[in-house]
Amino acid sequence: MTEGAFLDVRNLKIHFPTDDGLVKSVDGLTFSVERGKTLGIVGESGSGKSVTSLGVLGLHKGRGANISGEIWLDGEELVGASQEHVRGLRGKKMAMIFQDPLSAMHPFYTVGQQIIEAYRIHNKVSKKVARKHAVDMLGRVGIPQPDRRVDSYPHEFSGGMRQRAMIAMALSCDPELLIADEPTTALDVTVQAQILDLMRDLQRDFNAALIVITHDLGVVAELSDDILVMYGGKCVEYGTAEDIFERPEHPYTWGLLGSMPRLDREPTERLLPIKGTPPSLINVPSGCAFHPRCAFEERTEGRAQTEVPELLETEGGHLVRCHLPRERRRAIWENEIKPNLEAS
Repeated sequence: MTEGAFLDVRNLKIHFPTDDGLVKSVDGLTFSVERGKTLGIVGESGSGKSVTSLGVLGLHKGRGANISGEIWLDGEELVGASQEHVRGLRGKKMAMIFQDPLSAMHPFYTVGQQIIEAYRIHNKVSKKVARKHAVDMLGRVGIPQPDRRVDSYPHEFSGGMRQRAMIAMALSCDPELLIADEPTTALDVTVQAQILDLMRDLQRDFNAALIVITHDLGVVAELSDDILVMYGGKCVEYGTAEDIFERPEHPYTWGLLGSMPRLDREPTERLLPIKGTPPSLINVPSGCAFHPRCAFEERTEGRAQTEVPELLETEGGHLVRCHLPRERRRAIWENEIKPNLEAS
């Protein structure tokens, strides 16, 4: 295990056999996160982010997925553990804030009933005590009149209120690992900022390890200590938030930064989209999976089309999966990419 890591994932592979072929949703992923720290996982839709989070929670077990590698949670290995044991850890040791709380929460039960159920599964308390805890949690996440709203149904909450209720449910048993899957999707900008502030405050209070999964680089810039960039089921770049935003070295990361709107200055040009579409995880391109969309593929002398690049450390834990030599990547960033981003 990585020293000091609360969650340590090693060479995780999650493949799904289908009639059309083997879907390699996660293909050899390694990362770790410590207590009190936040890891941001970013990438386009279909890159394997959500499958990774569900794999950590053990939600693919018994559903036809081929899972290999190691997932260490506070010294326990989960890939080889029984479904019953992992189920006992969910909610208490680790919890998840799902992307769409309206779908994740049961429409026939009140918000309070669902928080009470989650709490009582792991704590031998009466319904009265559990209800008081539910009211306290709703108040803690900023829902007004929690003693009354505890009896409301999910559809009676606004989008931001539902997300807060989902956070209250996830935190009801004080989990030590919290995974937030697209926690601010479909929320307006003001509510997004409130939810991000709330998650930061709660993480500090609980000293939890936090994983934020998103396609929004603005969210990870706000919350993350470290950032993992995924493409085609693999990690293509991993480093501190400062590394990724100030010294990115992978062409895909450059593309994500170029397609991110900036509000801190007057825009002079259009955004710079990444050409093409994400690859099929059944037919991943040979060599570097990003090469069909990479503007610098010709500079690899053909290696990008035939050889899968290794994930190598450049310095200080900054990892990059690219055939371009480090010096050339640095020169491209400083002389070609960065000036364009600053001008846009």
